[in-house]
Amino acid sequence: MIKENLKSIQNKLPEHVTLVAVSKTKPIADLQEAYDAGQRVFGENKIQEMVTKYDELPKDIKWHMIGHLQRNKVKYMAHFVDLIHGVDSLRTLQEINKQAKKHNRIINCLLQARIAEEETKFGLSFEEIRNILNSEDYKALENINIVGLMGMATFIDNEEQLTSEFSSLHLLFNELKEQNTDLTTLSMGMSGDYNLAIKCGSNMVRIGSSIFGTRHYFK
Repeated sequence: MIKENLKSIQNKLPEHVTLVAVSKTKPIADLQEAYDAGQRVFGENKIQEMVTKYDELPKDIKWHMIGHLQRNKVKYMAHFVDLIHGVDSLRTLQEINKQAKKHNRIINCLLQARIAEEETKFGLSFEEIRNILNSEDYKALENINIVGLMGMATFIDNEEQLTSEFSSLHLLFNELKEQNTDLTTLSMGMSGDYNLAIKCGSNMVRIGSSIFGTRHYFK
């Protein structure tokens, strides 16, 4: 089923859209099946789980950290992570830079914008994003590269509201791109709303359950 699900989604995605297969809680065998079907970009939300999978799976996989990031755990993935989606503070950027420097790497990051109405969502205000990108503190960081923005819309079926949230982030992305040519990635959209997100300008989607099926969480 994983192979068929993956192919179905890939066939529907425009060429310019990157598919991140969200493999959190899924066993190695499921990821291997997706890998054998040609998928090379995987997203995890827990660093320890991602480290375990990195150790066991082929090394040409690009690993994306998509969950909320705890600064004290950056060191565990700094030697291999390809892209960090959920960066929501300058202090986190400074820690990523510190750990990347130890491995002589430049780590790509996305700034997470707060676009949802739900209070539980992490993220920066649009003004905070502008301030970080214009700050001397950020410009002093040599081992990170902010390549774009990420946003999570409200978990709701209201298409008008979702369109408004996605479009607002797309407008900010276009504004910032005029000042910073490194900004190339706009990560918006998950299994339930990725088609709408793409219509609103997303070029990276994070899809899990539509590929791997329902997740099972264990205490």
